[in-house]
Amino acid sequence: MLGPLEVTTADGVTVRVPEAKVRLLLAVLLAHRGRPVSADRLVDALWSDAPPARPLGALQTKVSLLRRVVGADLVTYQPAGYQLRVPADDVDAGRFAALAGQARAHDDPGARAALLGTALELWRGPAFADVADAGALAPAIRQLEEQRLVTVEEWAEAQLEVAAGDVAAHGALAGELARWVSAEPLRERLRAAHVRALYGAGRQGDALASLAELRRQLADELGVDPSPELRRLQDAVLAQDLAPTGTRARHEPGSVGRLPAPLTPLIGRATTTAAAARQLGAHRLVTLTGPGGVGKTRLGVEVAGETSPRDGAWLVELAGLRPGSTADAVAESIAGVLQLRADAGPDPVTRLATALRTRESLLVLDNCEHLVDAAAEVAGRVLRAAPAVRILATSQLPLGLPGEVVVPVPPLDPATDAVELFLARAAGAAPGRELDRDAVAEICRRLDGLPLALELAATRVRALGERDLLARLEHRFELLAELLAGQHGGPERQRTLRAVIDWSWELLTEPERTVLRRLAVPADGCDLVGAEAIAGGPEVAGLLARLVDRSLVVVVPSAAGPRYRLLESVAAYAGERLRAAGELDAVRLRHRDHLLALAVRADAGLRGPDQRHWLDVLDAESANLRAVLDDAVREGAAEPALRLVDALGWYWFLRGRLSEGRRSAAAALAVGGAGPRARVAVWAAGFAVQLGDDPDVAARADALLAEFDGDEAGLAWARWFLSLGLAGIGERSVFLRRLAAALTTFRRRGDRWGTAAALSLDPRPRPAEEAAALFAELGDQWGRLRVIDTLAGHAEIRGDYDRAAALHDEGVRIATELGLATELSAKLAGLGRVALLRGDLAAADDLHERARVLAARHAHRRGEQFAEVGLALSARRQGRLDDAERHLLAWLDWCLDADGAMGAALILAELGFVAELRGDADAARSLHLEGLAAARSADDPRAVALALEGLAGVHALTGDGAGAAHLLGAAAAARDGAGAPLPPAERGDVDRIGAAAVALLGRDRFDAAFAAGVATPLDRVRPAAARGPDSR
Repeated sequence: MLGPLEVTTADGVTVRVPEAKVRLLLAVLLAHRGRPVSADRLVDALWSDAPPARPLGALQTKVSLLRRVVGADLVTYQPAGYQLRVPADDVDAGRFAALAGQARAHDDPGARAALLGTALELWRGPAFADVADAGALAPAIRQLEEQRLVTVEEWAEAQLEVAAGDVAAHGALAGELARWVSAEPLRERLRAAHVRALYGAGRQGDALASLAELRRQLADELGVDPSPELRRLQDAVLAQDLAPTGTRARHEPGSVGRLPAPLTPLIGRATTTAAAARQLGAHRLVTLTGPGGVGKTRLGVEVAGETSPRDGAWLVELAGLRPGSTADAVAESIAGVLQLRADAGPDPVTRLATALRTRESLLVLDNCEHLVDAAAEVAGRVLRAAPAVRILATSQLPLGLPGEVVVPVPPLDPATDAVELFLARAAGAAPGRELDRDAVAEICRRLDGLPLALELAATRVRALGERDLLARLEHRFELLAELLAGQHGGPERQRTLRAVIDWSWELLTEPERTVLRRLAVPADGCDLVGAEAIAGGPEVAGLLARLVDRSLVVVVPSAAGPRYRLLESVAAYAGERLRAAGELDAVRLRHRDHLLALAVRADAGLRGPDQRHWLDVLDAESANLRAVLDDAVREGAAEPALRLVDALGWYWFLRGRLSEGRRSAAAALAVGGAGPRARVAVWAAGFAVQLGDDPDVAARADALLAEFDGDEAGLAWARWFLSLGLAGIGERSVFLRRLAAALTTFRRRGDRWGTAAALSLDPRPRPAEEAAALFAELGDQWGRLRVIDTLAGHAEIRGDYDRAAALHDEGVRIATELGLATELSAKLAGLGRVALLRGDLAAADDLHERARVLAARHAHRRGEQFAEVGLALSARRQGRLDDAERHLLAWLDWCLDADGAMGAALILAELGFVAELRGDADAARSLHLEGLAAARSADDPRAVALALEGLAGVHALTGDGAGAAHLLGAAAAARDGAGAPLPPAERGDVDRIGAAAVALLGRDRFDAAFAAGVATPLDRVRPAAARGPDSR
């Protein structure tokens, strides 16, 4: 398949396939990859518009010829059609897909590049290169060629990782990619890899010329500009600041787990690591305990990294939560890290436990000691609800839960492991310097083998040498002993760590001390801009670098860029110094003002081309934003609390953090004082309706809108946002009236984003196309995602499945780029529906299952339901009625309770068809009548038509052909009136029921009854409780 069509035996002997039609027949069967192909479809593929006089006989002749070549046992026939039974590994396209899949599972770029390279070597030319009259193969050829290009791009990116710093390797790669770029000049991902290779080879001018050529070609051929990613790449090349390609993100949508990559090896912990791993294998709750600075977090990450739970290991850092934080806050922190939508349950802890119920994950809850009770409550409820979840906690105190196993983390042995750690860190600070091991051993003894104390001390070796360092430490401990004489200030090791931090502080300059103590305020660290805002002045960057060199500040990578954090022991010390300096309140206020300004800027940025950047920024600041908001609420600062909630509302919505958004809005509204109360109340109501736990929102909507008296722009936004959640809930006329009013205001005010957003809720194609164009002008990728489903749905109605698939493919790309896992699930399910309509049921099942798993992993109930209903539709088409019923019944109650009438109408109709196909007229009748009621409640003519078609099947089943024909006519009129006649791929049930009615009546009587149904107004169609031919 991957080149000229070729057949070989097991020992490599080429087998000749005679004549062009037999080769084409083989190619078509291969393209369907083991799935049956109907005789009609094969006739059309072989002879198109000029079939022979006896097409089926001619086809059988070609099949016989093919069987002589490949073996009769490989070409079989069944009622669904002819099938080529060849294992995937025996076909080059199958081996190609398998190798590419294996490569994508590898984190190591070298292994990934090798596997992808091997996959690409299977190609001998264009797919099906020598097959004549291959029009029927066009979709398969396009798919294979696209898979090849994607694999080339992935191979190039892996090679860039392998080649980091190697000029020659970059040059060779640039040469390899040149021919691909020449053949596919408009593929931006491919071009970006080529530009990076040129730059890495020292050819900056050629890299810029390549980007300029792409800009010109895009403008000339498509009339568009390069993407923001390409523009940023060009800026980096111009500035000679292009970072090497790094490893792939550990938490892409659909991937599992997020653990930090350790920067240094773990020294001296083999025994403790093995003990903790054994306990974690045997027990579901293990807590690593020990004093601050002993290395619990680093050990926890090491132990977690040795596990391989199906749904990943996740580090949840709780140090950013304020002491006394509630269990709800802990649960929201966990849900945020796991990217859970968590929309089922009355409170955040219940929602988290419900979301994790089917997952096999390891949660590493780090730094629990300042909120032991809250962490214990969450851990206990999660472990009870989710039997395959394990928890590894780090804390200075046990959580105190039944079944908890405590693993103490001791200091390092001062005579051995501690010395090795000190020497390793000192070598980083003073490379090449030989140290006196006896002096180092004494330092380690004096520091009690505490890793953090050792690391802090080791940074001073370059300036002081080990002997002077030891002398100064001795002096510091003598002073500390005098100060603490007669006091009981804590365990000896804690006083040791305190003494080292205190000594490190004394060695700092005053500007360095100022920066360090002020960095105690951001609970979860900050970026450079945040540090400058908190600590004051552009000179902060240099001071930060010196504090990093001294191990007092650590650099933590994030998707938004490097962040600066204090380890917990250092943060506690710096906080004491901040309070002693009388700066705590002022610095906290400065930090709050900085984050509020940042959130306001991000709110605007989330509606433009830099969406992903601002999502990453707010992801990184989530813990700080939560802490600042909680502080404002606790202090009664209504205005900043309300403004912060208003600025973060859209971020919470995009990330699916609806529970956190609702809780935060409610907390801010509970504080008396001025601020954007009306907007925050709408955020709260919108989140509540999206969560499905406030059925009264529709009834309260007008009262909420009345609070916007005089604020025309705010009122338009509120009408739109409430409509976004209330679509399909309540009276449709009210929904349409609100939406029209919002659109009118947006247009009058020249608000292009608001106009696009309002248009995106209109199910008609023309408004959706206008919305898509506006979102594209604005660079809003989420907006583009929003309208893809509408546009794809209309393409499906027209039978244009290529267009529908292309739209969903684009949606997959956008959702992946934005990191929106729930949207990715929806687009995979959309592709599954297209495969279903095309009759490719195996592909449909695969795509729907992938979508279901992804939605379940992120606790997105609506997405999970949509995907599983797709599995049910496929199962019914395959005759697997029991499987179809099982899939549907799993969601019926949820749809009736939470999803509104629309979802329930579809499930009831499908259950009715299952009952009818079993011959159970009574059950089918009951289900279709209930579905009709739901469809009429939703005021959707297509749903009404589906229910009428189902009831027509009941009439036909009970011998009432006239009743069946009448209802089929009414259903057809309803669909035509809605501008959505059934395309051929969706006519299976209607044609089947119509054929049964014609058999009962004859064609003339059927046509007359059908015409009478067409002429009956939809609101006057009253299906009888069909029981037989006289029941109408």
